[in-house]
Amino acid sequence: MEENCTHNCSSCGSDCSSKAGEEKSLLAPSNSYSQVKNVIAVVSGKGGVGKSLVTALMASKMNKAGYQTAVLDADITGPSIPKVFGVDHSRAEPSEMGLMPVLTKSATRIMSVNLLLESSSTPVVWRGPVIAGVVKQFWSDVCWGDVDYMFVDMPPGTGDVPLTVFQSLPIKGILIVTSPQELVGMIVEKAVRMAKMMDVPVLGIVENMSYFVCDECDTKHKIYGESHIEEIAKKHGIESVAKIPIEPSIARHCDKGAVEKLESPWLDDMAKDIISRFG
Repeated sequence: MEENCTHNCSSCGSDCSSKAGEEKSLLAPSNSYSQVKNVIAVVSGKGGVGKSLVTALMASKMNKAGYQTAVLDADITGPSIPKVFGVDHSRAEPSEMGLMPVLTKSATRIMSVNLLLESSSTPVVWRGPVIAGVVKQFWSDVCWGDVDYMFVDMPPGTGDVPLTVFQSLPIKGILIVTSPQELVGMIVEKAVRMAKMMDVPVLGIVENMSYFVCDECDTKHKIYGESHIEEIAKKHGIESVAKIPIEPSIARHCDKGAVEKLESPWLDDMAKDIISRFG
C-alpha cells in the first residue's frame, strides 16, 4: 500500500497489493429486502454545528415532497436522531428479514444505536473499528425496504466512520454543514478535500446559526460573525448554498421530538437541486 493511499482504488494509478480487488468489493452488501436509490451523507468537520438538524430537516422535507425517506444515524457515540424525531423511547425489533427500522409519525425510517440500547442515556464506549462495523451492519442487516432518499448522519471529522461510510455505502453525494466562524472555513476545506479524495460530489453547503432576526426591528444580526459560506462554495465550485438562522422554534421542535412539524424554507432550494439531480 502506498504511503499516501486514499483508499479509493478507482482514482489511483498505483499497482499495489491493495488494488488486487475491485472498488466494488469494498461496498458492504445491502439487505436483500432493501432497495435504497439515493444515499446522501451529511458531514461536518467539527461537532456542534447542526449536522443532525440538517439531516432531520432534509429527510422530513423529502418525505413531505412524497418520497420514501430514511435516516441512518452513523454518529454512534453521539446519536441524537431518535430524540429529534420523537422515537427515542422506541426499540428496533428483529425479524426474519432483518432488523426493522423504527418509523416516525410521518413514516420516515430510522436506525440508530439508541434504538438498540436499554436506555438512551447509556454511553457507547467502543473503539473505532467496532463503531465502524456497527455502521456497516446498519446498512447490511437492517430491512430498509424501498427508500428513495436515505440521509446518513455522520460523526464529525474525517476518521474511521466517515471513511467506512464512503467506502462501504453507495454514497451519491454529501452535504456539508458549517457555521459562520472564520475558523470553520479551514475545517470545511478538510471535508471538501476528503470528498474529492473519495470521488464523492459535494451537493451543497449549509451554514447553520447564520444569523438572528430580531422580532422588534426585523433586522438580521450576525451573532457569530460575517458569513464566508459563499466564497468557500465558489472556491470549490459548489452551487447549492443554504443558511439556517438562529431560531428559537427550531430548538423547541427538536426538544419535543417534533422536527417533522418544523417548516424549513431555508432548505427548499437545496432539496429541489437534489431532486432535479437524482429524481
